[in-house]
Amino acid sequence: MKIDVLRKDMVSAMKEHNKEKKDAISSLIEAVKKVAIDEGTRDNITDELVDKVVLKELKVCKEQIDSCPKDRVELLNEYKKREEYIKFYAPKLLSKEEIKKIINEKFSSVVESKNKGQIMKVIMPEFKGKADGKDINEIVEELCK
Repeated sequence: MKIDVLRKDMVSAMKEHNKEKKDAISSLIEAVKKVAIDEGTRDNITDELVDKVVLKELKVCKEQIDSCPKDRVELLNEYKKREEYIKFYAPKLLSKEEIKKIINEKFSSVVESKNKGQIMKVIMPEFKGKADGKDINEIVEELCK
């Protein structure tokens, strides 16, 4: 995802007078800028950095939805709408089947050890930004049985 795409979409949301969408995209842009400054790449924001931040913001949205009291319907709807907008910009993650296939193909020798910590240490760099950590953990747990 390019930062320019986010900027253009924010402008179009402003023209449409879609405040929720504009706010969601604006917060994404701000988060990307903050991480870029922290990493010293303020002038050269890579697509990988944008994807990483989008996934992190998506995770925050999910946590907000999960922790929101069920009787706060209006707030819950706001969080869900925000998640929907952010999900649009998130990179496509691998499915559990795809993760399992890659682990079995590339890391079969490590999986044979049945040492979960060692397996996770070896495979996580391969899946960084490509798959959900919870899914990876579940699959590794299953393979270690």
